[in-house]
Amino acid sequence: MSIQTPSDVPSTEPGTVTGPVHPEVEPEAKGLSQGQIVRKKFFDNTAAIISLVVFAVIFVLAFSSVGFAGIPGWWKYNHTEFLPLVNGGAPTVTGPFSWGEHPFGQDSIGRDYFAMTMRGTQNSIIIMFIIGALAGLVGVIIGACSGYFRGWPEAVLMRFTDVIIIIPVVLAAATLGEGVNRLVGAGAQIWLLGLFLGLVLWTGLARLVRGEFLSLREREFVDAAKIAGASNTRIIFKHILPNAVGVIIVNTTLLMSSAILLETALSYIGFGVKAPDVSLGLIISQNQEAFQTRPWLFWFPGLFIVLICLCINFIGDGLRDAFDPRQKKFSASRAKESAKPAAA
Repeated sequence: MSIQTPSDVPSTEPGTVTGPVHPEVEPEAKGLSQGQIVRKKFFDNTAAIISLVVFAVIFVLAFSSVGFAGIPGWWKYNHTEFLPLVNGGAPTVTGPFSWGEHPFGQDSIGRDYFAMTMRGTQNSIIIMFIIGALAGLVGVIIGACSGYFRGWPEAVLMRFTDVIIIIPVVLAAATLGEGVNRLVGAGAQIWLLGLFLGLVLWTGLARLVRGEFLSLREREFVDAAKIAGASNTRIIFKHILPNAVGVIIVNTTLLMSSAILLETALSYIGFGVKAPDVSLGLIISQNQEAFQTRPWLFWFPGLFIVLICLCINFIGDGLRDAFDPRQKKFSASRAKESAKPAAA
């Protein structure tokens, strides 16, 4: 006697999608494994690929130029050196292959602005990944458990979520930042700031994951998995979670891009990363009085903030389309071909 696997169980309700969802396979994807299909769909997304390349360039440039974790970089200056002003502090770059002594210029006290921007980009990327990983993990676990088990586990987890939601993040982060600056060195600021923000920014993701699980747990493939003897852990992570991956990816990437903006805002008002370390928000804050006379002091950190946020959002959209089995790429030619037999 053979037992149907969850993917073999048909739906008895019209218009429903059971899972793990396996919609009609597109002709060009036939014969490919699930991993190959995911890679193909992602690489077919032009915006996501361009964003991935741009973000990779920014990442490599930031971490290789001024060095990281004691490893020296290839750029000759760092973000703490006071140097004589060259060209009045204006950018010395004159072409794509002619950077000059200070391609991004210098601030009012002679520090190299390229080194400062790269160090600030490093810190923003580190905080973004810490928040994304930690908030994503906590949000998925709490949302999945509360949506699947229901009853008192759901009540306890959701009330805990409600308590975290009412915490004023900016005020709490500002208070924490002041305490951290007194207790630890500059190198630990970004790690503790990312850890704290990750522990309070997961609530929105948890509620969205809970909503997805409340819907998916009622599908026939979950009942089939239970009959087949699958454990709750396997059902949650093997059968239900892959069907909610689109929601998780999109909201995690949005969370990561908003984390950069939040860190920028905190540093701008003086409660984030503190000197002698720098962040993109702190760089803008330190030079806000020079907006009219030296606008390049805003161009470069602002440009990197915008580029990182846009790249993360486009990459997230590409991953959502690639991993979500319900997403199908529309082809006008294929639609016309399928309509011909019906018309005949």
